[in-house]
Formats: sequence, C-alpha cells, structure tokens
Amino acid sequence: MNDTIDDLTIAYEDDNGHLIIKELDKVILTRGAWTTILFRYQEWRPERDDYGPDKYTLRRYKKSAGTYRPQSKFTISSPDQARKIIDALNGWLGETEEK
Repeated sequence: MNDTIDDLTIAYEDDNGHLIIKELDKVILTRGAWTTILFRYQEWRPERDDYGPDKYTLRRYKKSAGTYRPQSKFTISSPDQARKIIDALNGWLGETEEK
C-alpha cells in the first residue's frame, strides 16, 4: 500500500520477481494531500541482459481514503531534454531574482 509518501516508488517486478524498473533515487518536491516526486530510474533491457541508461520521471499523487494514488506523470525522455528543462528553469529563476 502507498499510505505514506515514503512508501511511494516506481520500482516494478514482473511475475517472476525480476526487477524491471529499478528506482535509483527520488526527491520529494512537495508533501501533503497532493505530492510531487522526481524519480531517477533504469529499465531492464532483456535483449542486452542489463539495465539501460538513467531516466527521470515526475509523478503527482493525490491522497484519497488514506492512500496515495497516481494522478499524472511526465517522463523526461533524454539527457538533452533534461538539460533543456534545467536551462529554462535557471533562466526563469534568474529573471525572477533580478526583479
């Protein structure tokens, strides 16, 4: 069950117990009835018999009846896209701090 924010994970095992999605890290961005978490993870690549490169996803959860339920998600598709997001946020935050 996902009764607490700390219980939330994107790790996933198949029916044979093999870890398909390996969660490497998470950063809780907001807490409360609505929570947002940034996850760093890797996916199993059976054709190569290993885990792929690091990936990142933002997940939003809503607490309802005592349990956190997924509401939305956004997967950052590449390191290039991650850098563009970082650059955009840094630019916007720089503009805000200058005012």
